[in-house]
Amino acid sequence: EKLGRIRVEGEVFPNTLPTFYSCLYRALLFPRKFFEYDEQNQPIYYSPYDGKVHKGVMYTDNGFWDTFRSVHPLFTMIYPEITEGVLQSLINVYNESGFLPEWASPGHRNCMIGNNSLSLITDAWQKGFRNIDAKRALEAMLNQTQAQGPVSSVGRNGYEAYHMLGYVPYPDYFESSAKTLEYAYADWCLATFAKSIGEEKIAEEYFQKAQNYRNLFDPQIGFMRAKNKRGEWIEPFEATEWGGPFTEGCSWHYTWSVFHDVEGLAQLMGGYEVMSQRLDSMFSAPNTFNYGTYGFVIHEIAEMVALNMGQYAHGNQPVQHAIYLYNYLKQPWKAQQRIREVMCRLYSATPDGYCGDEDNGQTSAWYVFSALGFYPVCPGTAEYVLGSPLFQKATLTLPSGKTFEINASNNSLENVYIKHVLLNGKTFEHNYLTHKQIVSGGKFDLKMSNTPNKKRGVEIDDLPYSYTEKKLEK
Repeated sequence: EKLGRIRVEGEVFPNTLPTFYSCLYRALLFPRKFFEYDEQNQPIYYSPYDGKVHKGVMYTDNGFWDTFRSVHPLFTMIYPEITEGVLQSLINVYNESGFLPEWASPGHRNCMIGNNSLSLITDAWQKGFRNIDAKRALEAMLNQTQAQGPVSSVGRNGYEAYHMLGYVPYPDYFESSAKTLEYAYADWCLATFAKSIGEEKIAEEYFQKAQNYRNLFDPQIGFMRAKNKRGEWIEPFEATEWGGPFTEGCSWHYTWSVFHDVEGLAQLMGGYEVMSQRLDSMFSAPNTFNYGTYGFVIHEIAEMVALNMGQYAHGNQPVQHAIYLYNYLKQPWKAQQRIREVMCRLYSATPDGYCGDEDNGQTSAWYVFSALGFYPVCPGTAEYVLGSPLFQKATLTLPSGKTFEINASNNSLENVYIKHVLLNGKTFEHNYLTHKQIVSGGKFDLKMSNTPNKKRGVEIDDLPYSYTEKKLEK
């Protein structure tokens, strides 16, 4: 029943049907239900947070650092019953522990970084989910940014320094630059949520904080890097050095972690063309590395080297959205080519057909979305950025009973580029679809080609959302 909600037909690359459904299966393995039913058939659970039995639902075994990116957005579109339960569970955890969960296993686990529970709440709220108390949710979100929880992964590690300096300093805090970038995105999520419920003052404060990513961009070298508490760059800098101020990656991967403001990042880099060239260079750079503070070759490094796609490390999560950024830079055809390359080279239904970390379904959900032809680059915007569909036809059976049909005529192994698009029979030039357009049902018709259409998706209005409204190039 779950797999059947998405039907794909007409594979253009050998064995993609089993690959697709294997990935969809893995995307649905987590989170786990941590509740049962009483004699009145009402859900109850034992809380790993306060040791008591409560009415309601609880979900566990999920790391939001991974799954906020596309697993939970997949739920909001195709499996809303999961999203509704997860939202209730998030508030239950706050009620019982004083903090939102970030990695539940089954209670708070000290693993990974960020405040990505805020992404889950905001993304679902922006897509119309209303089964939680908004004021209580905002209270929980604010608390998550203003205190340190029982373990460093819960709440905000380094929140006082982040508030004072506008970034988390290194080496005072491990993984400080990655935390700064993820906190800035979380601040945008909080601001977006607050604005949607009329809390304008809070929204204004947190939209300002969401610009803190700018504090770690060095315009002299064009990369994100670490600063100490005196505001000085940490020297020496090496873009290929893993660990230290970054999490399971290096500056090549985290420089793109500005989900909510790609326009602002492009301006920092010097414009669309400069940023596009930097993205190009990620794939052409030598796949060398410095294992840095890890002290040895962690498996994520080994996987990047094995993939042999330059500094692009698709086997781990931080850089998985990066290819889609070409859509923000008036060069969507580059995204189409690279996305198809990744799907066909790095995924297959064979024993060695998985390119890295599964991580609760995230790497699989990337494939599911990308094979359909779009991806949620910035959860919380309710937008899906276009790529290159892998099938001739895909049909989404939506909870409302409606269907959204994706038809990619002339699709083949060579025809990776979008020539033109119709949405419900009307010409469609945008580089993104909205959640409302999809769940309302309809037909999305693409004509594919072996040559890029460099006139489509290149106007300002065709670009996906960025917080920075002023465009650099008219």
